[in-house]
Amino acid sequence: MLRLKGKAAFVTGGGGGIGRGVALALAADGATVAIVDIDKVAANRTAEETSGEGRGLPYECDVSHRQAVHDTMKQFVSEAGGLDILVNNAVFFHYSPLVETTEAMATKIIDVGLKGALWSLQAATPHLVARGSGCIINLSSLVTYVGLKYSAVYTCIKGALDALTRQQAVELGPYGIRVNAIAPGPVYTPGARSLIDGKGWEARKVLAPLRRIATVEDIGAAAVFLASDDARTISGVTLKIDAAITLAYSP
Repeated sequence: MLRLKGKAAFVTGGGGGIGRGVALALAADGATVAIVDIDKVAANRTAEETSGEGRGLPYECDVSHRQAVHDTMKQFVSEAGGLDILVNNAVFFHYSPLVETTEAMATKIIDVGLKGALWSLQAATPHLVARGSGCIINLSSLVTYVGLKYSAVYTCIKGALDALTRQQAVELGPYGIRVNAIAPGPVYTPGARSLIDGKGWEARKVLAPLRRIATVEDIGAAAVFLASDDARTISGVTLKIDAAITLAYSP
């Protein structure tokens, strides 16, 4: 049974990694999915990979630019006939000690990861209100629970997204709109694999009580659940998907 049949979803950063996994999962469950990415080739590739009764529509968009987000949202809503789901996934990440972080780098991380989410929320809300229902999913991170070296600005934006999730759950709840976040632990993605070697992955797996590392399919399955009516009374929650690894960090 397709839980998202007939739904329309807008996924930022959908060209690769977790965003790709979420977009494919939503489409496989019946949704029409806007795959929004600054990389047009990646967006097209993800759209071509969609299967099932849903479909993917690729859009090239830099989410750090407010008007570009609003224009892309307007185009998708026109093509899809409305909006039901927003997934704020787009992010830019750079490892560096805070004392070495340049203004330009901090600005880019904030503009994509935080302002991009704000502009997407701003563009999506009137359409969700018009539906009288809907779901917003923000991609948070375990860095808000445990310390990760060289990620000060990234940690700031993810903490802000957690707070924004709770705030918007209260603000948009009266319109029938649910707002939640997903906080993945280590996930096998091309980006993560370029930074973590085999020994690093094995160490993380051993540390996780479930002895597992999450995949993009795991994150996609959680997004489908949160977007479906099965989660109709869940709002304002940040769902950790980490095989309990954050608990293992605790003494």
